Amino acid sequence: MAAVHRSVDAGGVADLPYRERASRVAGAVVWRRRTRRTSPGRILPDGCMDLIWHDGGLLIAGPDREAFVGPVGVGGSYVGLRFPPGVGPAVFGVPATELVNQRVPLADVWSPAEVRRITDAAAAGDIAGALERVAGARLEAAGPDPVAARVVERIDAGRSVHEIAADLALSERQLHRRCLAAFGYGAKTLGRIRRMQRALAMPASVPAALVAATTGYADQAHLTREVRALAGVPFGRLSRQ
Repeated sequence: MAAVHRSVDAGGVADLPYRERASRVAGAVVWRRRTRRTSPGRILPDGCMDLIWHDGGLLIAGPDREAFVGPVGVGGSYVGLRFPPGVGPAVFGVPATELVNQRVPLADVWSPAEVRRITDAAAAGDIAGALERVAGARLEAAGPDPVAARVVERIDAGRSVHEIAADLALSERQLHRRCLAAFGYGAKTLGRIRRMQRALAMPASVPAALVAATTGYADQAHLTREVRALAGVPFGRLSRQ
């Protein structure tokens, strides 16, 4: 499932263009964005983690439990490498729980030499390529927890936490610990986030009641409550954008 990535300002006006492409790092996405003004950007949770180049600096965007709201700088230029759920911890070398709802300088997590490998390559103009090469090498050296991808598959198939644990021959407590390390939160929270992303991926012309029925909500009221809880704004506003 492709995540829906939106940055919405406080007045409901979409930010300037966002572009993405498939990465050479398996399952990852390279994205780019430029802003010309300062506004409180709203980034919706998607279960992913990102490695981001922002005007010469490098930072990690950890997994969000709910919408991340923060300032978007004037003239800001961003190039990011977004990892699918469960992959980021292998790249960054820290459990996802340490980065939940955080935007952290990469230098706080990696050695100065590793950070320089990216900044030196980026100075030649190939920022995305530099991110991909370094991240790809780290991912090859320390692969993600294989349980993570299996959890995501079962969540998307509508399996309950109890069923997922049984499928993977884990206790529910063991499953929760593995999910915290891989995603930053438990399987139930990840399921809520991915269900919201499926709802937002539906065409705006589809009535909310049908969106709810199609994407696993009990009813339209359930969709409305969940989206507001996770995104901080009404479903109708997000679907229109």
